[in-house]
Amino acid sequence: MRRRLLIIYMSLLALSLVALTVPFAANVAANGTQTAFIEQQGDTLRFASLAESALSTGQSERLRAELARYHELFGIGAAVVDRDGRAVAAWPPALSLTGARTRKLIERGLSADRPELGTIWPWRGEELVIVEPVIREGEVVGAAVTAGPTDRLRGRIARVWAMIVLGCLVALGLTWAAARRLARWTLRPVHELDAVTHDITQGRLDARAARTTGPPELRRLAASFNVMADTVTDMLDRQRAFVSQAGHQLRTPLGVLRLRVENLADHLRASGLREHELTLDETDRLARTLEGLLALARAQRHEDETAGAGLVAVDADDVADRRVDAWRPRAAELGVTLRRTGDVGRPVMTVPEALDQLLDALIDNSLKFGAEEVTVHVEPAGDLAEIHVVDDGPGLSGEALTRALERFWRSPAHQNVDGSGLGLSIVAVLVTASGGSVDLLAREPRGLDVRVRLRLKPQDRVPR
Repeated sequence: MRRRLLIIYMSLLALSLVALTVPFAANVAANGTQTAFIEQQGDTLRFASLAESALSTGQSERLRAELARYHELFGIGAAVVDRDGRAVAAWPPALSLTGARTRKLIERGLSADRPELGTIWPWRGEELVIVEPVIREGEVVGAAVTAGPTDRLRGRIARVWAMIVLGCLVALGLTWAAARRLARWTLRPVHELDAVTHDITQGRLDARAARTTGPPELRRLAASFNVMADTVTDMLDRQRAFVSQAGHQLRTPLGVLRLRVENLADHLRASGLREHELTLDETDRLARTLEGLLALARAQRHEDETAGAGLVAVDADDVADRRVDAWRPRAAELGVTLRRTGDVGRPVMTVPEALDQLLDALIDNSLKFGAEEVTVHVEPAGDLAEIHVVDDGPGLSGEALTRALERFWRSPAHQNVDGSGLGLSIVAVLVTASGGSVDLLAREPRGLDVRVRLRLKPQDRVPR
């Protein structure tokens, strides 16, 4: 945005300078030409008056002496021509009157037609030629011609133009410096708001925008943004506190409720035993949902407290080995083959206990949804470590892959499977808090590959 503002400022100034200086520069050249023309025209008229007697008597020595003295004083060539355009007297002797432009001007002068004055430009090296007719008894009998060099005039015009260009460049430079400061001052609150918004989206909810710089309108915007951020942060804190407190408060009555429902079994008739079992199942499902909410609240608290800082180095290979060993008995009960492959060789950076929790959630998901083989694979990928939990279960469709990380979302095809829809959400929160990323990839012909990417711990430099 700063670049666009500077371009707009400088474009407007450049257009203004062009609109003002181009006519002024043309006027400088026209005035210089007119001044030189008037001065030289007076001399040409004097020679025209002197030439009348020379043309009538044929005595041109005195006229030639006047032309020579004039050339010596001013450096301007002069000549007198008769009615046929032949030179009667000329000085210097080498003065040429045969050029196409000069001949045309002489012809117009002999016709008593005064040519229009043309502007002398710095890049045109032609002489200033003035022709005045010599008139006797109302008849044109010849013409006086002066041809003056324009080097000095063109030089003066060029110097004035150079000063104009220099002034424009100075104005552009000063405006550029002022525009940069103005754009920086104007946009600084915008950049701060952008940075603070990015920080908040990364989980740093205590980030706030400064309200002391920039235009008043943007300072008010920053103040309103901070109030909004405070309100949203307070609402999130209250929501998470409510979830956590409600979860803890519900644990005890839920446990008591299950115990009492279970104790009712001895007092039921045979026709009510099936409903009793279903009630116990729903109670267990409610307990699992409650545990998922508490785990999600803990994961979000991790995310808020760390927000990219406070990460610890964790041996991914060791954690993967331990979690696979812990889940192997459960996999054996379900008839699922649980494998462990790959090696990272370096610690990864995560929030405390995050890798254990996310591996537990991913392995549990794979076992729960009917996989026959589950593989936990770890490998390095540049500055990252990739942790894959791959299964050959039913997998997810294209739309489901994009929504499976949403909280409480469950695939319509798996509604009959126990679960709360929070497992992958917890994984996403933990990975985000650790500064990593998680992707759900479909396998062919079936199955799911959950890929978690975490940063590797930077290697220590060996001192020389």
